[in-house]
Amino acid sequence: MQGYLSREFPGTGGEIKHTPEDFCVEEIPAYIPSGAGEHVYLWIEKRNCSTMHVVQLLTQHLKIKSGAIGYAGLKDNRATTRQWFSIEGGDEEALNAVDLGPDIQILDIQRHTNKLRPGHLRGNRFRIKIRGVEPDGYTLALDIIHVLQQTGIPNFFGPQRYGVRGNNHIIGGAILRADFESALQEIIGAPATINNQHWHDAAVAFHAGDLEQAIRVMPRRMRDERRLLQALRGGASAKKAVLSMNKNILRLYLSAYQSEVFDRQVRMRLDSLDILWPGDIAYIHASGACFRVEEPAHEQTRADAFEISPTGLMPGKKAMLAHGQAGILEAGLLDKEGMSEEQYTALKGLQLSSERRPLRVHATGLNCTREDSSLQVEFALPAGSYATSLIREIVKSE
Repeated sequence: MQGYLSREFPGTGGEIKHTPEDFCVEEIPAYIPSGAGEHVYLWIEKRNCSTMHVVQLLTQHLKIKSGAIGYAGLKDNRATTRQWFSIEGGDEEALNAVDLGPDIQILDIQRHTNKLRPGHLRGNRFRIKIRGVEPDGYTLALDIIHVLQQTGIPNFFGPQRYGVRGNNHIIGGAILRADFESALQEIIGAPATINNQHWHDAAVAFHAGDLEQAIRVMPRRMRDERRLLQALRGGASAKKAVLSMNKNILRLYLSAYQSEVFDRQVRMRLDSLDILWPGDIAYIHASGACFRVEEPAHEQTRADAFEISPTGLMPGKKAMLAHGQAGILEAGLLDKEGMSEEQYTALKGLQLSSERRPLRVHATGLNCTREDSSLQVEFALPAGSYATSLIREIVKSE
């Protein structure tokens, strides 16, 4: 379990996502559509479905390839969310007539000059209801929010990064180490860890060596796992079968490995998220640029003003490594992982580049109101940060 920055205050308890309306997300775009261009932008509200589900429906209705559709970021499934999608060469009249079902509404249609790409957003606004909090939950929440406003939000990755069984990072690490047999076992899963009955039965058959039965009962929606099993049935090695999976899924596994290494750094520095160490690499929040801290005492005033923050390492090729006290922490983590530069670049099309990510982020417009035994928390976070990192501090629950 990850630690808490505000651990001196007990949590409010309670639950989120009781209904899709309890978790509302609105994308903050990096730019507004210009009104002219070859790409049609759709401002879409979706309820209780994924971003990729919207992409799939658009491809089916418009008879286009998924590559013609762009989006800035993936939004939560069990939520009510608003975000932009772009369609290359889209027909506005045809789009006005598209019916994507009762849970998906096209709220606005504009034109722009370029395709939306992942990362083309400033951040997201959230409105989250926490139901069933403790009787003194509102007072506790205000105390916790005060700490978060002063110090920042620990920039943990959300649990969705690690998958439904929380093992995406283990799969990613096994792939990087070329231990494809272990990666295969983790992808299919141990039956005892799987709640879905059909998936459980497929895992039982897989571990018994009955690939035909495993393919037969594996849920249809698990296309990538079925493709892996079919490759094995065709005589493929564990390596060839794993690498036959969709490249985006494989990148997700590798990214989850990076995320878990980063999250360990956040945990190790919870008591100094706002303090610059000798040798730290600092993140400039206004620009996203990084620089090496030579004189922490000189730069600390900027950290106190939330202009800059210490960073953690997302390991990969060409890493910018910290020095001094911060470097000792990073070197210890990397030594434990035992990865070489070659392992990050060994797989064609799956090379893993390093990044620096701030250990904390600032939540703007952070506000809490109460309604009977529920709390409503509103705030905005920069792109790439997770609302669950803030909510878990308030609730004190995983």
